[in-house]
Amino acid sequence: MRMSEVLRQLLQQRSTAEARPRLMERYAAFLPINDATPNISLGEGYTPLIHARNLGRMIGCPLLHLKVEGANPTGSFKDRGMVVAVAKALEKGSRAIVCASTGNTAASAAAYGAAVGLEVAVVLPRGQIAAGKLLQAQVAGARVVGVDGNFDQALAAVVGMVDRHTGSGSAARPITLVNSLNPHRLAGQKTAAYEVCEDLGGAPDYLAIPVGNAGNISAYWQGFTDYRDAGLVETRPVMLGFQAAGAAPLVVGHPIEAPRTVATAIRIGNPASAEKALRAKDESGGVIEAVTDEEILAAYRDIARHEGIFCEPASAASVAGVRKLAAEGRLDPGATIVCVLTGHGLKDPDTASGSVEPPLEASATIDSVTMALGW
Repeated sequence: MRMSEVLRQLLQQRSTAEARPRLMERYAAFLPINDATPNISLGEGYTPLIHARNLGRMIGCPLLHLKVEGANPTGSFKDRGMVVAVAKALEKGSRAIVCASTGNTAASAAAYGAAVGLEVAVVLPRGQIAAGKLLQAQVAGARVVGVDGNFDQALAAVVGMVDRHTGSGSAARPITLVNSLNPHRLAGQKTAAYEVCEDLGGAPDYLAIPVGNAGNISAYWQGFTDYRDAGLVETRPVMLGFQAAGAAPLVVGHPIEAPRTVATAIRIGNPASAEKALRAKDESGGVIEAVTDEEILAAYRDIARHEGIFCEPASAASVAGVRKLAAEGRLDPGATIVCVLTGHGLKDPDTASGSVEPPLEASATIDSVTMALGW
């Protein structure tokens, strides 16, 4: 079989084109890595920045953009930090990694651990994890332990276990904690800010983001600061963080505990990076405020129906918050705004199925299908 000239040219272009760089390679100058750090990757990063024209017009912010982190390998932003944390764990000779999680961290740790042959253990609050996330961790071979308690209690148990195994005279099973208490996690997550700047040709005016354990907002702020200090951009954005109402510990006057809802993923009682998050807010002149579950779900539906992007429900807190501030006249309508969507909608299929109507039914004929559609 003879190869066509067109196919020959395509293959030649592929062979001579620059390969897609790995995240840690591209941003090595800004990451805590060295020649001894294994260069691992599942293809994380380089996620789309979408100009949300339809949604932007609806809420009065025509320069609204969506950073779609659900396009990462395991469907969430966690992969950016996990690749660095796991690489550093390998560098120091760890045989296992462990985390407490309400879902996305577990899925990411399980995937990267499987890819490099590390044992993975996940401790989670029993009954408080979306089905999609739990399945991801289990399918990748993680050992999952459900505990009677909340996320903070699960994290305390994991931290204590790591301390016990890494203390002097401990058993020979070096393990690494890969929650956001691990500084390598936040180092990797800041690369999303670099990508935003590169796609826009500068920093946005506002960066809106869900705030759960408070690590990601501080990671983005550090990323924008890195690029400003390196002379790659001139400004840094105002940081807008949004938490679910009823369980927003960084918002004064809100209780710490609340029942499980679709926004459980951003309900953390004592955010591990609270001080860093508040510093990012203060230094940028931004805010951390609450949005209701109703506002989050409305944004979740609108993002899909008007922009075609299916995000995890908790992700929509960023758009819900921007919509709220815009309606109150607290945002410059001509500003460039980036809302971070932290995870993919298939993480939580139960919420998705509850927000749509059942399929129409018809006979397999033109007339019947036309009648069902009302066309």
